[in-house]
Amino acid sequence: SPKSPSLLDHWPPTPSTLSPPKEIAYRSVVIHFDLGTHLQQIFTPPPLAISSQPPNMASSASNVVGVHYRVGKKIGEGSFGVIFEGTNLLNNQQVAIKFEPRKSDAPQLRDEYRTYKILVGYPGIPNVYYFGQEGLHNILVIDLLGPSLEDLFDHCGRRFTIKTVVMVAKQMLSRVQTIHERNLIYRDIKPDNFIIGRPGTKAANVIHVIDFGMAKQYRDPKTKQHIPYRERKSLSGTARYMSINTHLGREQSRRDDLEALGHVFMYFLRGGLPWQGLKAATNKQKYEKIGEKKQTTAIKDLCEGFPEEFSKYLTYVRNLGFEDTPDYDYLRELFTQALKNAGEVEDGEYDWMKINKDSGKGWDSKGHNYHHNPNARPGPSQMELHSGHRGNTNSQQAQNLTVGRLNAAQPPPPSPIKQMGKQRDRPSAQGGLSAQRGPGGLRDMSTPAGSTQAQFQNSAQNLPQQKMTPQGGIGQPGQLNAQAVQQPSGFQKFIKSICCG
Repeated sequence: SPKSPSLLDHWPPTPSTLSPPKEIAYRSVVIHFDLGTHLQQIFTPPPLAISSQPPNMASSASNVVGVHYRVGKKIGEGSFGVIFEGTNLLNNQQVAIKFEPRKSDAPQLRDEYRTYKILVGYPGIPNVYYFGQEGLHNILVIDLLGPSLEDLFDHCGRRFTIKTVVMVAKQMLSRVQTIHERNLIYRDIKPDNFIIGRPGTKAANVIHVIDFGMAKQYRDPKTKQHIPYRERKSLSGTARYMSINTHLGREQSRRDDLEALGHVFMYFLRGGLPWQGLKAATNKQKYEKIGEKKQTTAIKDLCEGFPEEFSKYLTYVRNLGFEDTPDYDYLRELFTQALKNAGEVEDGEYDWMKINKDSGKGWDSKGHNYHHNPNARPGPSQMELHSGHRGNTNSQQAQNLTVGRLNAAQPPPPSPIKQMGKQRDRPSAQGGLSAQRGPGGLRDMSTPAGSTQAQFQNSAQNLPQQKMTPQGGIGQPGQLNAQAVQQPSGFQKFIKSICCG
């Protein structure tokens, strides 16, 4: 078929006669008019091999978005759209460019951009450079990073050593703590969403968290008022790792992120989880089977053969109340204790680095043309990585963690603690929730949407207004204890005295 007409076809035959400012202005106009045709090619299989095109003026202009980001080869795709490698033409820095159709059923890139801006500056949070509309698509430009933990898990034969799991766990826990301290819950914990930095950079083995499509505020940033407890919620997250309470349709909070992390840790240690591979006729039935298997699998059985600290971790997080603030320092110290008991030291040598050295077939020897950003800040120290705060290594060390506390048979209650008083809201210490389900199994739930389809939900939608009367009912911990009665003003009292005596 004939090539679609483009303004680039009308580019003057002798562009050298134009002054540089006029040429740049003209190309900027051309870029915006021509982008629709370019993106149509991007989203039409087979994907456009941009890097294989000759570097003529027309192709270079049509491959530029956001004024100065050149689109390179495709590096990933999902239900939201496509991710491309890109280059910042101003400083030659490599970036990742995410494309999303503007007419998507649940557009996420704008909300993801806002979330990155909330978290900017913390260790393990990618820098975000640009969000905008180009033709019929939204685009988001962020740091280009390395492989995911799922990729590295495959690379290491689908099994990590205790040493690597402990070091990974402490970093992942700190990333989630950062998110929680910024009033957000993540709600889609999985190895695919945690990625390391690019080889050859100071952040090569810093674990970053990406894809905030399901992030949600769990408390008001100003008042710190927690969202109310609710039930009959649809599933949010990845069924393999999500918490038991999420399967039961209960509103998620910080405890659910931490429980999902615990499932990821055991996945790394065991090479798989007992509820993988279950068959069912529909996705809904499959998710129900997974939830039931999680409830009937005791923590001691799940963690058998591995350091007891992992069992203590899961017991602790499954016993957190809906509004409880987790003791992140205690959980990190559990993993430090596990490493000491195994006779290992935390030296930053991960399993994938050892494979790289022994075989020369690792991630940093694949010939990728990575470019370090010369303007990037120095990489965070080990203490900063594990504390979750740049430049303040003592901010999370306020509580003295005694050896006796770490070695206790049962982990202590959360500190500070808010007891909920509702037994139905707490899982049993044996690793499953008390069976309080109807005859139909798990509660009826709609089929969950893909993680990249969910939207960021802000406090205006999820937090009760101060002048509203809190809802009553069973199983709603964390609500106000008194009715919010509006008192009449002095003017209203005056009018009432005139009218009614």
